[in-house]
Amino acid sequence: MSQQHTISDIKGSFKLRNGVNMPYLGLGTYQSDNDQEVVDAVKSALQLGYRHIDTAAAYKNEEGVGQGIRESGIDRSEIFLVTKVWNADQGYDETLKAFDASLKRLGVDYLDLYLIHWPVAGKYKETWRALEHLYAQKKIRAIGVSNFLKHHLEDLMSECKVVPMVNQMEFHPYLVQQDLIDFCTSNGIQYESWSPFMQGKVFELDICADLAKKNNKSVAQIILRYNLQKGIVAIPKSVHAKRIASNADIFDFELSIADITFLDGLETGKRSGPDPDNFNF
Repeated sequence: MSQQHTISDIKGSFKLRNGVNMPYLGLGTYQSDNDQEVVDAVKSALQLGYRHIDTAAAYKNEEGVGQGIRESGIDRSEIFLVTKVWNADQGYDETLKAFDASLKRLGVDYLDLYLIHWPVAGKYKETWRALEHLYAQKKIRAIGVSNFLKHHLEDLMSECKVVPMVNQMEFHPYLVQQDLIDFCTSNGIQYESWSPFMQGKVFELDICADLAKKNNKSVAQIILRYNLQKGIVAIPKSVHAKRIASNADIFDFELSIADITFLDGLETGKRSGPDPDNFNF
């Protein structure tokens, strides 16, 4: 069980190693269509008070995300915007081109966080070197990785100039990976979750339903609160305004240490998504 973290409200944040504040609750946009669907989702989230939007080149919806930001009326400087370089675009020169293409699609002139989407063997070190270059040029406020296990991080850290500031991983009660969380924490790497709801399977667990009933909250709210109290940034995906609002209604209750220990204890090592050591795409 990791230390408890102070959670205040929807605009609260965790401080990254370089002093940049990363809002701990964001909107994920995976599988949100690049049309009015994602535009409306982004606008709804920002108008509800979210200040963190996560996308990726691979989601093919960066244009819509950028449009939603512009139409929200919220100043760009208030928004923590994240995208990721895709596997096919890894390598030094390729990453620089991919970054420029993402900026153009988003219609912005800088990113708050840029991530390597997956640890492509033989390429991620050169990709990271490109991220370090962009960071030095102040085109990105923070740089990080996604789906990097401990051995990937150790390999990268053996040569890099800048240690990743964030690691975005699959995280839910069946895949806690506390050793990896602890490794990241001890190296000043902010842990962030994707698929906190186990691609919907968490709603089928009676134990989570019991916790929800005990706290008079929904299962989704329990799981998101669990993320935040463990010091993990959460980016639940939704395109429904009511659900986006409900996902943010997690600041008026607190899980007990026993509740968190219980959820940690559900660990099975079972993934909903690909294994970072064994994926082909």
